[in-house]
Amino acid sequence: MASALLSKTTADWCVNLLCPRYPSPPPILSYPPTLLLTWRPFRYFFSTKRLSTFLAMDGSKAGPLKELPLGIDATTEEEYASQSKLLQEFTSISSIDKAWIFKSDSGIGSQAMFSISQPNLLANKRKKFILSSHISRESNNSVNFQWAPFPVEMTGVSVIVPSPSGAKLLVVHNPENESPCQFEIWGQAQVEKEFHIPQSVHGSVYADGWFQGISWNSDETLIAYVAEEPSPSKPTFTGQGYKKGSSTEKDFGNWKGQGDWKEEWGETYAGKRQPALFVININSGEAQAVKGIEKSLSVGQVVWAPPVRGSHQYLVFVGWSEGTRKLGIKYCFNRPCALYAVRAPNFESEADGPELKDNSTEDVPVVNLTQSINSAFYPRFSPDGKFLSFLSARSSVDSGAHSATDSLHRIDWPIDGLLSSSAKIVDVVPVVMCAEDGSFPGLYWSSFLSNPWLSDGCTMIITSIWGSCQVILSVNVLSGEVIRISPTDSNSSWSVLTLDGDNIIAVSSSPVDVPHIKYGYLVDKESKSTAWSWLNVPSPTNECSEKVKSLLSSLQFSIMKIPLRDVSDSVTKGAAKPIEAIFVSSKTKRNDPFDPLIVILHGGPHSVSLSSFSKSLAFLSSIGFNLFIVNYRGSLGFGEEALQSLLGKVGSQDVNDVLVAIDHVIDLGLASPSKLAVLGGSHGGFLTTHLIGQAPDKFVAAAARNPVCNLALMVGTTDIPDWVYVEAYGSEGKNSFTDAPSAEHLTLFQSKSPIAHVSKVKTPTLFLLGAQDLRVPVSTGLQYARAMKEKGVPVKVIVFPNDTHAIERPQSDFESFLNIGVWFKKYLS
Repeated sequence: MASALLSKTTADWCVNLLCPRYPSPPPILSYPPTLLLTWRPFRYFFSTKRLSTFLAMDGSKAGPLKELPLGIDATTEEEYASQSKLLQEFTSISSIDKAWIFKSDSGIGSQAMFSISQPNLLANKRKKFILSSHISRESNNSVNFQWAPFPVEMTGVSVIVPSPSGAKLLVVHNPENESPCQFEIWGQAQVEKEFHIPQSVHGSVYADGWFQGISWNSDETLIAYVAEEPSPSKPTFTGQGYKKGSSTEKDFGNWKGQGDWKEEWGETYAGKRQPALFVININSGEAQAVKGIEKSLSVGQVVWAPPVRGSHQYLVFVGWSEGTRKLGIKYCFNRPCALYAVRAPNFESEADGPELKDNSTEDVPVVNLTQSINSAFYPRFSPDGKFLSFLSARSSVDSGAHSATDSLHRIDWPIDGLLSSSAKIVDVVPVVMCAEDGSFPGLYWSSFLSNPWLSDGCTMIITSIWGSCQVILSVNVLSGEVIRISPTDSNSSWSVLTLDGDNIIAVSSSPVDVPHIKYGYLVDKESKSTAWSWLNVPSPTNECSEKVKSLLSSLQFSIMKIPLRDVSDSVTKGAAKPIEAIFVSSKTKRNDPFDPLIVILHGGPHSVSLSSFSKSLAFLSSIGFNLFIVNYRGSLGFGEEALQSLLGKVGSQDVNDVLVAIDHVIDLGLASPSKLAVLGGSHGGFLTTHLIGQAPDKFVAAAARNPVCNLALMVGTTDIPDWVYVEAYGSEGKNSFTDAPSAEHLTLFQSKSPIAHVSKVKTPTLFLLGAQDLRVPVSTGLQYARAMKEKGVPVKVIVFPNDTHAIERPQSDFESFLNIGVWFKKYLS
């Protein structure tokens, strides 16, 4: 081979110029090729990229030898290049996360501040920006937004919270490593105060959207918030052994041991310390832990109770008790929780302002406000302070389902400030068991603004789920009346951002429309009409590249209702109703009679795929695939009976629902049975790997992100082992759950798992796995992939070493969907 590739000139040049430190061998062509390749300089030569350089310099016809990245071959490299450029254009679209309204200095109109974000692929982080606008209402029922010319990047900012009056802004920078937590109080033109809270007081402020709670008091001098408790003391060792006592000081002459291991709240909370309640005085900068709360209670979602003259101020917060152990809490509303009231730290007026008073010697009572209900969260006081509203996930707690239909409640708040643990809980919006066609299906994943109230003091504006759509609802907390106020003739999804008095600023999007800002107002406020009108708001956030606009304009979507087949007489009425699926397709026929179809399946299973914009799915639509996004029974938004019907039937009922849906879209002439692929993550990956085993001839290709492949393996390693019991056994599994499963349990788990059908799999499958996943540990996906390889089925596995269950770090998400696009193109083109 050496004689064939190298002329004598090139070989001599290599020996004499590149390797002068080696003694030259005898004339090079006197050596046979096999002996020549035993000489170290030539082994080095052939093992490096320099070979291609020499061949090029020598004018060889072979040309440079191109080294391809791992996992990419010559046939797919061009596909990677073209798809990655398009995916970058979709990825760069900004997201609208939050908004706040402030009174205008002129008294005319109002000022809006929008929090937007955008992935930064090079830095592998999300950039956060603030974009401002002046809002003015015109006499002809129009609205004018005057936008700032550019957004302002909030570098290193963890969370921002305006004060109630809008005169101040809290900006929190969470620490890196052992540095202090930084609090800034901003005025209109400058940073007025800056405080550094050391790790000995607390760690990072929670900004996760669940434990997170930051609340200003009414006179805007105190801020209550949730942060990590201080690091516990750990044993210290020196060269002479254990050092008595503990020290937080760093000393090169000693080292810290680990101490006792402490339970955490699972997925996304690894390495996070217990959430605890603190108050900071913004005049002095002194921060103090709130006294009297049991150490076993994790706290979150704190709000100030209405002040009562001559009485102590109270804080209301949500508390989760860990019991015998902490189970994963992310997306798990089945963890019991309650509303508690605790006395806020006292403060005394001194010459330099109010100072916090140490209460450590006082007996500070903590009152459980919701003892008669096993779930209570998102507390919100009415504007007049007369009642406290909150959501409950008692259906989840009672059944064991990780998410289910919520209910809304209220309790009267004592005007004298004397709290009671036996306050009457009033049901405002109950759980809807079976929704009639087109009627309200219940509350799901509802989110509350910090101030969700209209001026009547009793109407809340909230976001919820209605079938496959996200919608905006008005809820009268006194009468219980619920009205859908986002357009009923729209299949798009809507979410409220903030209130501008009695008007609403919202965002609307669809699978084929990027998010757009909308402005809503009551058509006839004087006549107490319930009809709302919605105005389009031109905004810089609506912008995307011309290429993306063109591609999206060529797409369309619809929401299909799909009748079930062979429904048992024993199922409930709600569980026998049709399921829904979102179908995304091209407006015009492409070359082939049928475009390839990707069946997309959500996780949970008690989650839902919404008719909102997804950059990743829009990318897949734009490279030639139709999408069929199935909401099988067990999904949110369709009534409690349909949701509960899946418990104990995973791997069968949900699989059959998907197969019925696929047959339906084929029967309509919208898909070819020979051009099907399937994609899902988490429980959607469970369904994906089940489908390619139970229907081995149906799919041409598959892709699974962190799939649940073996319940028997997962139960001993996941942060939610109770989920395995409930989904496999039904609600009774909640009582059977143990950390020491029996052989009978493991046998059932195995039988309900995709791994039980892996011997029948023929479909080439892409696996995308997060190595830090505590929810569905990477071992379950690897086991299934290896079993496929044993059978000779094409498999590709990508493991993201620093990603958790969601695989949401910008670079990982990008590489994940790029590989999905290339994988499906390879097998479906």
